[in-house]
Amino acid sequence: MVLMVDTTAKHIGKAMAEELFRSGENAAEFELIDTTGMQISHCVGCNYCWLKTPGVCSIRDDYEPILRKISKADQVWLISDTHFGFVSWQTKNIVDRILPLVTMYLKFKDGQMRHVMRYDHQPDIGIVYTGEGDQDYLERWCQRTALNLGSRSLGVFSESSKKEAVSCML
Repeated sequence: MVLMVDTTAKHIGKAMAEELFRSGENAAEFELIDTTGMQISHCVGCNYCWLKTPGVCSIRDDYEPILRKISKADQVWLISDTHFGFVSWQTKNIVDRILPLVTMYLKFKDGQMRHVMRYDHQPDIGIVYTGEGDQDYLERWCQRTALNLGSRSLGVFSESSKKEAVSCML
């Protein structure tokens, strides 16, 4: 399943969902979450999701249903405005709150320290952005985020190339 999480002011995820639906191949296999009006707090670093309530974030807001969907998705596409070349604070909050998907335990993998995954299934991550995003920096950040989640990067696409992003979806 493809999960698209749209935090953009222009709601470009809706156009992408329509394009995906028109393609016909994946019409039943995607979901769009528009975060407009949702309360999604930033991670406070309390570590409850590791120590006191394993796999569950202690912050009670609109994020918990999104996290459940992320944990079951094959692909997660973050659709974000950019500010100062980077994703919006709303998108950054969503990524920072993924910590319940991993454990506090660490291991070496390919010469780097990595978290031990809590679940066997990890979603691949892609980004579609609006504005003047720093493409190279966003690609590197997406790759590192995917690596930390034990998955792979699906790539980073500007709004003008969102059709290419849609073609990369399952």
